Amino acid sequence: MSLHTQVRQQLLGNLAEAQADEAAQLNNALRQLAKWRSLLIQSTVLQHQGTVVMSGPLKGLDFLPQSAEGCHIAKLLGCYEQPLLPHIEAAIQSNYPVLLNIGCAEGYYAAGMARRMPATRVFAFDLNPRARQVCAALAQKNKVAERVSIGTLFKPEDFAPWAGQKVLVLCDIEGAERELLDLDAAPALAGMDVIVESHECLIPGITRLLIERFSATHHISLVEDDGQRQLPDAPPWFKQLAHLDQLLAVWEWRSGPTPWLVMKTKAKE
Repeated sequence: MSLHTQVRQQLLGNLAEAQADEAAQLNNALRQLAKWRSLLIQSTVLQHQGTVVMSGPLKGLDFLPQSAEGCHIAKLLGCYEQPLLPHIEAAIQSNYPVLLNIGCAEGYYAAGMARRMPATRVFAFDLNPRARQVCAALAQKNKVAERVSIGTLFKPEDFAPWAGQKVLVLCDIEGAERELLDLDAAPALAGMDVIVESHECLIPGITRLLIERFSATHHISLVEDDGQRQLPDAPPWFKQLAHLDQLLAVWEWRSGPTPWLVMKTKAKE
């Protein structure tokens, strides 16, 4: 069954269901069609650009034809999580000996930052076996496999071996940050720098909770995202896309707010 046929059948089936909230039903249909269209645009991007990230801090990373989860085109264009990118670049320039990438998915940051940080040892963790496999292959593809170690579940007590070291924690774990980033359970975090995606759309109030937990030990910057993306060096082929396709190309499939907290430890002052 082709992608078009599969999406059409799913869409017609969903619209045929009687629902009290027709507006929500139509919104879901719009989201489904937008994802379908973005997958088609992805083929166009790969045809013109290949799999090499074209801009941003991870420029030059030889990425993948498909992400392990979520959107893909924005990663290839280099505008993925664009409001966070100045902080990613600052982290790269800080030359951390250790990067703990918890929730690494297919390794976009794990392999991408390893390329830019040749003196850094990256420890990447994900619960998804397929994501771990792809992350390992991506590190190998970009010749950083010897510095990227891959594991599965990361627990609060697992921070302890790096206590007192210069460490960056890069965390994106779909709401589980509430349990993991707990100074009572993981006191070693007090001396580590942390960049965490706060899944406010899944756990309302999680951002405020994390700020309260870390305000005594860290300087905290809240990085919010209005969904807008800029491509100042967009290639000619991108400018020829329909305006809707340009919007969908940089859309990150987010269902709600996911701000970031950039937390710099006070312990080194």
